[in-house]
Amino acid sequence: MRRQIVAGNWKMNCDLSETEALINDLKAQTIPETTSVMIAPTYTNLQSAVKMLADQPITVAAQNMHQASNGAYTGEISAGMLKSIGVDHVILGHSERRAYFKETDALLAEKVSTALENKMTVIFCFGEELVDRTHGREFDVVKDQLKKGLFHLSESDWGSIILAYEPVWAIGTGETATPDQAQEMHAFIRKTLSEKYSDAMAQSVSILYGGSVKPGNAAEIFGKEDVDGGLIGGASLDAESFMGIVNAFA
Repeated sequence: MRRQIVAGNWKMNCDLSETEALINDLKAQTIPETTSVMIAPTYTNLQSAVKMLADQPITVAAQNMHQASNGAYTGEISAGMLKSIGVDHVILGHSERRAYFKETDALLAEKVSTALENKMTVIFCFGEELVDRTHGREFDVVKDQLKKGLFHLSESDWGSIILAYEPVWAIGTGETATPDQAQEMHAFIRKTLSEKYSDAMAQSVSILYGGSVKPGNAAEIFGKEDVDGGLIGGASLDAESFMGIVNAFA
């Protein structure tokens, strides 16, 4: 059975005191045993988050990492550095990294390989922009991103991959793909994996939806057969709101 996962991407929000306050609010909540909960604070607060959650069923993830193990890459963070403070999950390929920092599919393929070499779990993000959907290219775009970013992996590598489909037009815009649109794309993704690898592997991979998920729409989205949870942005910055999403699984 696939894991149900809700991951909060805090992006460039929350200083240290705000991070500690939010984590304390989360620690006061009851985490369902059937759902894996993750948070991704900023780099500067990762170690504090790990320490605060050492005895809690909440996993700490990084929002990004460099593909090299070390070197003259000012301002960058390596997989080894993350592992050294107890972080073994990382988000790669988020639409904001692709758009603002020009991360390409080829670069992301390198990052994925580095993460797996360091025995990290990857939350791999991908998805189409509005122009792609309006022109009927959404399936081609998604398949191409998967192929270029992940299809160099062996089938066994996929035990360390979590997929996060994020329609770019529905991130931070207030727009949300309908539950049926999310299911249609998630089913297509699973079919694409099955054709490349095997049906058993495709059925084992958790596919999250990331696009303006809120407590009010989470249950309907998560109720779809091929939607295994969500990668949550703004709604993860409030413990009550985030837990409303975590508790949305039927």
